[in-house]
Amino acid sequence: MYIYLSILNPLTVWFMMAQLQQGGPDEKEKTTALKDLLSRIDLDELMKKDEPPLEFPDTLEGFEYIFNEKGQLRHIKTGEPFVFNYREDLHRWNQKRYEALGEIITKYVYELLQEECRLKKVTLPEGYGVIVLNPNENYIEVEKTKAQVQLSSDSSDEPAEKRERKDKIQKETKKRRDFYEKYRNPQKEKETTQIYIRDNGSPEEHTIYVWDHFISQSAAENVFFVAHSYGGLAFVELMIQREAEVKNKVTAVALTDSVHNVWHQEAGKTIREWMRENCCNWVSSSEPLDTSVESMLPDCPRVSAGTERHELTSWKSFPSIFKFFSEAIEAKNSSVKPTPTRRSSRIKYEDL
Repeated sequence: MYIYLSILNPLTVWFMMAQLQQGGPDEKEKTTALKDLLSRIDLDELMKKDEPPLEFPDTLEGFEYIFNEKGQLRHIKTGEPFVFNYREDLHRWNQKRYEALGEIITKYVYELLQEECRLKKVTLPEGYGVIVLNPNENYIEVEKTKAQVQLSSDSSDEPAEKRERKDKIQKETKKRRDFYEKYRNPQKEKETTQIYIRDNGSPEEHTIYVWDHFISQSAAENVFFVAHSYGGLAFVELMIQREAEVKNKVTAVALTDSVHNVWHQEAGKTIREWMRENCCNWVSSSEPLDTSVESMLPDCPRVSAGTERHELTSWKSFPSIFKFFSEAIEAKNSSVKPTPTRRSSRIKYEDL
């Protein structure tokens, strides 16, 4: 493979240099000559010959993919699902292709939510009717300016002599790092910096922000949460920070394969007791839907989502989740404590 060969050559040169450095003056002269030769080699251009350009289509059709009538992503010509290893032994290129396609799919999903589900996409801090949180979007990446890159060294209060010596070391280190970076990553992307969204710099912060500015201010009498994976951890953190408010406003919580941990998050006894009464976690399992699954944690009941695939746990358990919510409202209206799931038996699917 071309990439394998281009990787082998620089390593071979460095190995030769290591051998020559063990010799006498003549060998050292040869080493110096080799270093000079290496300095003249433009590895950036050399490696670009082996890797295709990082240029990808900006439409789904450009990638030759469509969503079929079942909502499945399929190749236009072959009808096959998405293939990550589109080009053999070019993992980085395949990853960039995957990310570019992901951006297009994200926009497509937003369009479906707006057009078919009639949701309204707004920018914080506007209001919501039905709220779909986006806890994964915590920052934007922007290209670093030259001033930003040099800021740390320019703003130093160290003595001039010490700073010069330090700068010299840093430059040598950067030179070596850049050499290996060109070898590893021939089409090096521009340096970027992350600008975090104010008060939304993490999934936990985002959840609390949406609670404070939207959910807690809404007129809704029955608030329900569906929290998947890390969303469960974010919800527990919300309870820790806003316990009284959550208990007063939230009727029931459905977790799907949640990764929360009441011990590590130091959730208090009153929170754990509330979760046992008002939460249920549908987890990935080979057992049929709603079969009780034992847990070592003293929080909410755990039942099977009817699938072993983490990403499908929400979709597979939706019928049970909505029945769970309906029962919670009935229990609240009748002043009877809700029973999220019966640990001794399964919820009958045909009853749904």
